[in-house]
Amino acid sequence: MMLLIKLLAAHLIGDFFIQPKRWVIEKERKKLKSPKLYIHVLIHILLTAVVLWEVKLWPVPLIIGVSHFIIDALKLYYQKKKTKRLFFFIDQFLHLSVIVVCYYFFSNSVIEITNQDTETLIFFILCLAFLTTPASIIMKNIFMKWNISKLTKNNASLKDAGKYIGILERCLVFVFIVFGHWEAVGFLITAKSVFRFGDLKESKHRKLTEYILIGTLISFSIAITTGIIFNLFINHV
Repeated sequence: MMLLIKLLAAHLIGDFFIQPKRWVIEKERKKLKSPKLYIHVLIHILLTAVVLWEVKLWPVPLIIGVSHFIIDALKLYYQKKKTKRLFFFIDQFLHLSVIVVCYYFFSNSVIEITNQDTETLIFFILCLAFLTTPASIIMKNIFMKWNISKLTKNNASLKDAGKYIGILERCLVFVFIVFGHWEAVGFLITAKSVFRFGDLKESKHRKLTEYILIGTLISFSIAITTGIIFNLFINHV
């Protein structure tokens, strides 16, 4: 299982944490002519090699790198403005599928030297990391079809406030579920609803209310699902 955790960690770091938005924009504009595409693939190869740190697993970074290049290149050439959101999720699904395949084919070649507590801690950190920037990017792609600026054109807000509120609430929900305090999740949902109700009770804010409600439910759903996956993991290691 540790091999799978390492591969997932390398993917999260390479695709979400150290890939600037300007790289994504340049890749979409220049496609195969963009140097950032090749740097991005090279980063994935190096990250995978570093986290594995096992000579006998040398084919894995190559498989990850080559498949990543092919998947990204196909996405860049075939995605349109209207299908950008769909291709984002297809892209991530294919990358994760390659990781799972590598895990099943090469897991027998790895001698696990970590104990259960170490695996649990590393997976806990990985889950928390997923609930920060990666989950925010996933939600941004989900909401790509709606223009939030039109819904809030007369109401200024703090820069990136929604992003950080979402990160905090997902991390809190995850921690509550891991420690078995489901009632605290209900309290958090109620508290957020109370704070929002005063601002959104008028009919003219109906679209914004629906937008925030959908966002809240998706954010909590991601956190709850991650918490359940973590609990299933620790029950089977």
